[in-house]
Amino acid sequence: MYEELSERYLTLLIIPAVDIKGGKCVRLEQGLMDRETLFSERPEQMALQWEKKGAKRLHLIDLDGAFQGAPVNKEIIKNVVNTLSIPVELGGGIRSLETIEEYLDLGVTDIIMGTTALKNPDLVKMACERYPGRILLGIDSKDGYVSVEGWTEATKITAIDMAKRCEGLGVRSFIFTDIKRDGMKAGPNIEAIKRFSEATNIPVIVAGGISSLKDIENLLKLEKNGVSGVIIGRALYDGSVKLEHILSIVAKK
Repeated sequence: MYEELSERYLTLLIIPAVDIKGGKCVRLEQGLMDRETLFSERPEQMALQWEKKGAKRLHLIDLDGAFQGAPVNKEIIKNVVNTLSIPVELGGGIRSLETIEEYLDLGVTDIIMGTTALKNPDLVKMACERYPGRILLGIDSKDGYVSVEGWTEATKITAIDMAKRCEGLGVRSFIFTDIKRDGMKAGPNIEAIKRFSEATNIPVIVAGGISSLKDIENLLKLEKNGVSGVIIGRALYDGSVKLEHILSIVAKK
């Protein structure tokens, strides 16, 4: 399985993020709902901008859904999917097979599950069996420990232990997010990413802290450790890095 997946990620996949709150495209700092920056009233137009600049995949999050534990911005998500021709991975408040099926019917390519893996791992396993190759698992880490329920609830389980628990569920990739660095442009926690990716045989997509082209170069070095992609948010939105420059670096590598 891992060898097959590795063949799909011979080049680090660069994935712009679009986070939806109140029907608008925003970015949060460390996942805190009261520390948001509005970037667009129309998320579908922001998503289309990233596609036009060369993105091959979009990372879409229903922030309201993540905090409420159920889908909230379904119509906005539908608009985004219908606007794009590239694959869309979606997370936020997805806690049932019915919700997964609804989103896949809307045209979402891949589903990101998170909190459910801790509280109901059997549901994740059933989802992977019913929709093979289309389920990703978000593991969100703060000081090395997993946080759930939209990052509002801390646990005593380490991110690595969580990954090991979930390796047999059938997920295609882990999305490993460093909460303290998310939206802060402090640079990714390279050592933590390296430890996490080496601890599992499942490909790892990383998120949190990207601030420069140097960060991308450092993550490229971790491809051999299992890092297959990187999600970028605020640094793209405020112009600290340009998507076309990142894609050029990856292509040269």
